[in-house]
Parts: sequence; C-alpha cells; structure tokens
Amino acid sequence: MPQQPTVGFIGFGLMGTPIALKLQAAGYPMRVWGRTPHKLRPALAQGAEEAASPKHLAEECDVVLLCVTDTNAVETVVFGENGIAEGGRSGTVLVDHSSIKPDATRGFAARIEAARGMHWLDAPVSGGPAGVERGSLVVMAGGNESAFEKVREIVAAYAARFTLMGPSGAGQSTKLINQTLVAAHVAVVAEATQLAMDAGVDAKLIPRALAGGRADSVVLQDFMGRMIDRDFTPAATISIMLKDLEMVGELSRETGTATPVTRLVTELHRLLVSRGLGDTDNSAMIRLYDKPD
Repeated sequence: MPQQPTVGFIGFGLMGTPIALKLQAAGYPMRVWGRTPHKLRPALAQGAEEAASPKHLAEECDVVLLCVTDTNAVETVVFGENGIAEGGRSGTVLVDHSSIKPDATRGFAARIEAARGMHWLDAPVSGGPAGVERGSLVVMAGGNESAFEKVREIVAAYAARFTLMGPSGAGQSTKLINQTLVAAHVAVVAEATQLAMDAGVDAKLIPRALAGGRADSVVLQDFMGRMIDRDFTPAATISIMLKDLEMVGELSRETGTATPVTRLVTELHRLLVSRGLGDTDNSAMIRLYDKPD
C-alpha cells in the first residue's frame, strides 16, 4: 500500500474538530496547530503531532487544511509571520474550508502560487458538525483540477460530496448561494414553528407529518424540533451566519442582483446579534418571537 500523505490541520472549532478526527480515524498522519492549545487535545489524544507554528506545519505536510473563522483569520495564518506561506513547498495543496470572500480567495490563491508554487482550493462546507458525523457533509470547491484530484480521496474521508464548481473563488461563491438558501429557510421555519404553537397545533408532529411532502427539507427536520425545545446549543452560530449574509450582500451588489428576501433575513440576524444572541445556534431564530412575561 502506498504511504498516505501527511495532512496538516489548522482550525479546531465546531466544524474543524470533527473533520480532523474523521481524517485521523481514516489513518492519515496529522500535524496540527492552533492559537488555543486546549482545542487540539482531541486530535493529540488520537496521535496527531503539534507543530510549533503554521510555517513548521506546512514544511512537514503534503496537504494543509484550514477551517478558521473569516477572511482576516485566513490571511493571518497563511501570510502572517511564521505563516503557512513561509513554510509551503511547491506542489503542496492548501484546502481552505473556511467561508470567506470570493475575491479575497482569488487573491490569496494567486499570491501563494506565485510565492511558493502551492495550489489553493477554496472548499467551504455545508452540513454542520452533524453532517460530518452522519457522513452527509458536502464540500464545494474552486481551483485547479489537478489539485482537486490530488485531495479527492482525503476529503472523501469526511464528506459525502466534493464538487469542483469552477476556478478559484467558485467554491466560496457557491457557499454564499448555499447560505442564502439556508438562512432564508431557517427564518421561515422559525416563523412557521411559532405560528403552529400559537395556533394550538402540536408542532412536534409537523416534521413527521410533512416528511416526504413538498414542504419537507433537511432544515425542517433538523431545526423545528430544536426550536420547540429551545435547544440553542451551537452547531453553527447566528453571528457566523450574519458574517456570511453580509458577504452575500457584497456579492449581490457586485453582480447587480436583486436579493430583497435575503436582505430582510440579514437584518433579522443583525437584530438577534444586537440582542446578545450572536453566539447561539441558528435555531435561536425563533427567539425573534419571544413574548414578554
């Protein structure tokens, strides 16, 4: 059997941790780095080796995966002092699972290829931590086809689908389309859930009753029950969704595309953040309808 490539992983948050653990379970040797050392413990316990910096991680790895918060975080860990770009080698593939601005992605990809000969795949994900656990995670990619093929088997260890959507930036643009659909749907499910409860319907029966019908969806099945139970344990947060929706707004302005529904949903998220609910799960959208005591 050929030796498996060494994988570097940076970004042990809600999404990154289960992805990294899936890779380790598949037998990939792993190097890890993080600003918050205690977040690395699950991977270290499974045999990962901690790198001294992103630079040292890149020096030792064939493929580097990122799953960090935003555009600024990606730029810092890649191009900052002791960053990935300082240690990257020609032919190494950087797979960025973060959700960041498409134009920034294109700039980063060109910059690291010119400086180090590295290939950049923007590869945001959809499905949340539960999608990793269920084996239903989807990954939408932008970049070079040869780089895509080089990491296809690695990504298959934790994702059900991995689709090359086009050149650099296409993965991030597709993720913004995904977030447009998800955010609007969660908002409507919250509204429908509250309406059902106010109307005296046993709302907990609705997902089962509508399963397979035209109103059925993964969002309905995943969110309505948690909204009823007031389960706001974060799998993804209101503030992260707001960040993505603001990027959708930027893209719509660049393209001249009218997005009136998405703009309303964006402001609903902004309202929840202003109420101190930014770090709660997207299921907290139903808190919009809280009634005074």
